[in-house]
Amino acid sequence: MNLQKKLRVGVLFGGRSGEHEVSLASAASVIRALDPEKYEAVPIGIAKDGRWLVGSGAQKLLSEVLKSGERVSLPPDPTVASLVPLTPGAGHSSVAVDVVFPVLHGTFGEDGTVQGLLELANLPYVGTGVLASAVGMDKDVQKRLFKEAGLPIVPFVAIPRGEWERNRASVLKRIQKLRFPVFVKPATLGSSVGMTRVKSAKELPAALDLAAEFALKIVVERAVRAREIEVSVLGNDEIQASVPGEIIPHREFYDYTAKYLERGTNLVIPAKLTGKQAKMFQEYAVRAFRAIEGTGMARCDFFLEKRTGKIFVNELNTIPGFTSISMYPKLWEASGLPYPKLIDRLIELALKLHREKARTKYSIELPAGSGGALDA
Repeated sequence: MNLQKKLRVGVLFGGRSGEHEVSLASAASVIRALDPEKYEAVPIGIAKDGRWLVGSGAQKLLSEVLKSGERVSLPPDPTVASLVPLTPGAGHSSVAVDVVFPVLHGTFGEDGTVQGLLELANLPYVGTGVLASAVGMDKDVQKRLFKEAGLPIVPFVAIPRGEWERNRASVLKRIQKLRFPVFVKPATLGSSVGMTRVKSAKELPAALDLAAEFALKIVVERAVRAREIEVSVLGNDEIQASVPGEIIPHREFYDYTAKYLERGTNLVIPAKLTGKQAKMFQEYAVRAFRAIEGTGMARCDFFLEKRTGKIFVNELNTIPGFTSISMYPKLWEASGLPYPKLIDRLIELALKLHREKARTKYSIELPAGSGGALDA
């Protein structure tokens, strides 16, 4: 009987960002979806203070991992490629994984930092690489790339935190050219953390101060009365787009509370669109993903302006939510790819990209007899 070795999947969750709790919920959903016949789940938690911890017992132990798990570190050394215990002794050994599935949302997880560490450690991982992760987290740079790719975006301005603190009057004057209402948000955070809908000039300073607490740069964009449409994308070289879905929030807009703390938001899948509109959303989603050189997965968020019918690309989320109410897996399920198969596909894409990277040369082979040095 040929027993195939189970893949050890390190589900990386928690983190130091304001989206820590969201990550725990996503990790629990991913672990539940891992087929126990194919995979062995290895929960790897990152505490709010940055400590890395491991434990066993899958989703039931996610909180325990963060409270009492064994402290470990991931050395940026490709010859190790394992989690190394920081408390050596009896019963403490390195923890090897075959592939890492990051479900870290926000800063220090979705922004290319963890991806860079995994690259140095030579470990395959699910999702976008360093460049696309960093760009996907920076709403300012992301929008500039969308514009360069000919994609429609809502008018916006980006303000460094230092500029806001030094010259508040000048910044306020620039923003008022956008016309109210506007959305004020941290440029490098997700899940609508630190975001405010501003209806008048007198509300701007408080909104900018709030956003500045969460990032070095602030994005202010014109609000549009629009339907919120989302499309999931999947793939490396050949990118697929899911059917579009629509978010109908029960609050004034789809903020952190509406996303994660309250029920009542309505998810319409597939969205009620014409065939032409649906194809355009899918095309724009693939083009946006290519614009940031994405691989693996992302969720593309759009606005469909009610008055004009114009489509605007809002943003890409390179580690979208994987909770039971998250759009990314729901959209794929509606497209014929159920959650467990989606997890399989994402892991396959991670391993395939890792093999492709291994073909790349990173050093120059000097001719024999050259002495191993280049002439000055």
